[in-house]
Amino acid sequence: MLINAVPQWQGAVGPQARGLMEGCLALSELAGHVLGRPVHHIHQEPATSEVSAGVANRAVLTGANRAAQLAALEAPGGPVLTIGGDCGVELVPVGVARYRHGAGLGVAWFDAHPDLNTAESSPSGAFHGMVLRSLLGEGDEEFAASPAIEPGRVALFGTRVFDVAEEQAVRRGLAVQTEDVAGALRRAGAESVYLHVDLDVLDPGEFGGVNFPEPGGLKIFELVEAIAGLSEVDVVGAGITECVGTQLEALEPVITAVGRVLMRG
Repeated sequence: MLINAVPQWQGAVGPQARGLMEGCLALSELAGHVLGRPVHHIHQEPATSEVSAGVANRAVLTGANRAAQLAALEAPGGPVLTIGGDCGVELVPVGVARYRHGAGLGVAWFDAHPDLNTAESSPSGAFHGMVLRSLLGEGDEEFAASPAIEPGRVALFGTRVFDVAEEQAVRRGLAVQTEDVAGALRRAGAESVYLHVDLDVLDPGEFGGVNFPEPGGLKIFELVEAIAGLSEVDVVGAGITECVGTQLEALEPVITAVGRVLMRG
């Protein structure tokens, strides 16, 4: 298993966004310790760039940052755990997984937000709220995945804050909100699964070191149980994102659970 630390923050906006760099480094260090694996640090530019066509920091996101991630994934070497940074870091590893594993790839999206906006519908212009829509091949052409995740092969879990366009996307069948993630993905025809964990899926009372905390989230043991529920499917990659905290001991069971399903897959 390969651990890639990707301290990109420019896909997020807001007062805590820059804290995603430090959070990524702390979380990846913990992941390396818990899982007993070396951590590969993928260089990401610290600079910003202008809002362009409705996307903040477009030039940074589509330039050196993306190229560095792609280079790190050129040679297949078993399952990859990507530690972010903002949720936008998932564009590359999920896209690579879709290319390598084919149309049967499904995505388990554990996140307080569905990240199904487009540049036109986003209230903030932050790409981390558009990344899943991009992986489904929609929205801005410079980000839209090709090949894309098949509509309906995305299972949302713990998701509780939707913008109007995101609700419409779910009604269209791009993704399904479910408590039975493995079952939903199997019924949709998924043959392998990428697991995305945005730590804001947790309730702030359980872990508050996230970029956008949202009340009403999961307890740590609930998240661990949900991850373990994926042991019956072939998990080929995973990502953990949106950490701004550095006191992370409470997350050790989450990292352990992610590592187990990755190695089992």
